[in-house]
Amino acid sequence: MTTKFLVSFLLISSCVLSIHGYRDDTGFIGKVDPKSFGLGKPKTLSHFRFYWHEIFSGNNPSSVRVVPSVPKYNTSSTFGSVGIFDNVLTLGPELYSKVVGRAEGLYAATSQTQLTLLVAINLALTQGKYNGSTITFLGRSPIAQKVRELPIIGGSGVFKFATGFVESRTLNFDPVTRNNTVQFDVYVFH
Repeated sequence: MTTKFLVSFLLISSCVLSIHGYRDDTGFIGKVDPKSFGLGKPKTLSHFRFYWHEIFSGNNPSSVRVVPSVPKYNTSSTFGSVGIFDNVLTLGPELYSKVVGRAEGLYAATSQTQLTLLVAINLALTQGKYNGSTITFLGRSPIAQKVRELPIIGGSGVFKFATGFVESRTLNFDPVTRNNTVQFDVYVFH
């Protein structure tokens, strides 16, 4: 009888203890001190300038189309096409400039009438105090516009809880290969 009582007591105690770990049925654990994430200090507004080099041609392209466009739109807007990229980021507009990271992400052609892309990009930085940090932006990029503005939606490392915006400008584009160089001016609160 003592063994049955002890086993029953242990089973009931373990159930009560496991249920007691949650405050409600939403998964809410508790409040967090913002200072534990470095949020107690004033934010800094930083300006970075990077150049991405998107290569569609050759044996080792940095950008590939993984879903072709809808045939009806494949010459005007490429509507429906989806691509993925892992482009080098440099400090200067030349491909041989110092590499400071990678632009990793995807794009989808989302307009039936013009070349407009929905882009999701992580700027994965590899130099100095920013090594291992990312800046993430997501938005609409109408390629024909001289300057495109995209919102920063977050980041990691130095850029945890980042906000801001990115201005992108196409510096050169080869219509045969589609290879291009884009300047990114990144204005980020962190």
